[in-house]
Amino acid sequence: MLLDTSVSYQVYVEDCEVCCNPIELSVRYEEQELTAFQANSIEQ
Repeated sequence: MLLDTSVSYQVYVEDCEVCCNPIELSVRYEEQELTAFQANSIEQ
């Protein structure tokens, strides 16, 4: 998975590489350093 460090806060959905179910990802950066990461399964 590639993350864009130029954006300070991102929320997006990506499919799991193993089971193909969607996952909501939340990432936060400060000065291009990862400070928070959260991944939540989106049940279908």
